[in-house]
Amino acid sequence: MVAFDALFSRERKTPLAEWWWTVDREMLFALCALMAFGLLLSFAASPPVAERIGLGPWHFVQRHALFILPAITVMIVASLFNARWVRIGALAMLAGGVVLMALTLRYGVEVKGARRWISFMGQSVQPSEFVKPAFAIMAAWLVSEQMKRGDVPGHLLAIGLLGLIVSLLILQPDVGQSALVVISYGALLFLSGISWWIIGIMGASAIVLVGVAYLFFPHVARRIDAFVNPETGDNYQAERALESVLEGGWFGKGPGEGIARRYLPDAHADFVFAAGANEFGILFCLVLVGLIAFIVLRALVQAQKQHNLFNRLAASAIAIQFGVQAAINLTVNLNLIPPKGMTLPFISYGGTSMIAIAFAMGLLLALTRRKPEETFASGLPIRSALRTEAS
Repeated sequence: MVAFDALFSRERKTPLAEWWWTVDREMLFALCALMAFGLLLSFAASPPVAERIGLGPWHFVQRHALFILPAITVMIVASLFNARWVRIGALAMLAGGVVLMALTLRYGVEVKGARRWISFMGQSVQPSEFVKPAFAIMAAWLVSEQMKRGDVPGHLLAIGLLGLIVSLLILQPDVGQSALVVISYGALLFLSGISWWIIGIMGASAIVLVGVAYLFFPHVARRIDAFVNPETGDNYQAERALESVLEGGWFGKGPGEGIARRYLPDAHADFVFAAGANEFGILFCLVLVGLIAFIVLRALVQAQKQHNLFNRLAASAIAIQFGVQAAINLTVNLNLIPPKGMTLPFISYGGTSMIAIAFAMGLLLALTRRKPEETFASGLPIRSALRTEAS
């Protein structure tokens, strides 16, 4: 306790003490709790999956736990950044991620007909996981610069970046990540107060994108066909996932008693929510969903309090991206939309995903840190406030 007071005392003007008293501790603790949920569900869901593919029963549990400490470290270090370093970090991550995505098309590891991973120092890395939050931040900066200075073609540059990233994702192909990037940019435009006509055009473009993917990518067509008419294709995992949730009931079958993990191939990854519902019950999953909702809503509220236009837009974009990704995974587990291969943040197994999301949420914490010299108490809705400041 004495050591804590010495490091984090309000009277000590050290960077660590300043960070502790300005960071959103409620959101920080909620994010750490979400990681703890992920480790718990890894214990519940992954051992049978590991044994089924010839690995030790605790293989995925150990690797999941191994990534938690660096993820927390990355998140805390990123949360120490000021706005300038947030932009620098996002720009570096975006540039490196785009280069790796281009290399993935030629040198990447092919899994189920898609090249989304590249081997780096003995580890498989999915560059698009880092590109998503980096693009959200850089697009927010470009849009905010145009709103403050009309001579900056921020929207045009952001659309160019969007086109480049979506093109690389489609070539992998990864329609799910493409949709998430487009949704993030659409939300950013909405928050910036852009015309509803443009938002409508973007929505129509997204529908066209889905149609093009259906026509030109057989695996996308198979998933959609199987979802619309299960008798025409293989929708095995999504159907079993929904059955797992229903079989678990309100209180679940008990730790180690669930059967979903034994017949769901991706019970440790994309369908960990269904495996958790089977063992711990719907009430447990509602707590998990409530925690995710708290993080998203807390982030949006904190973003609205920021006086700096870039901070507000960037923090909101990251929060929305986090929430939409979680919503996509949850709706897939409930068989409400076709499978997308989207992880549940901090819950699903995957080192790249965990580190990338930790970095993104660290930047979110940095953008929403309290600054005594900045107040934003206009009480206006965020779109109105943004328009007022820009003018």
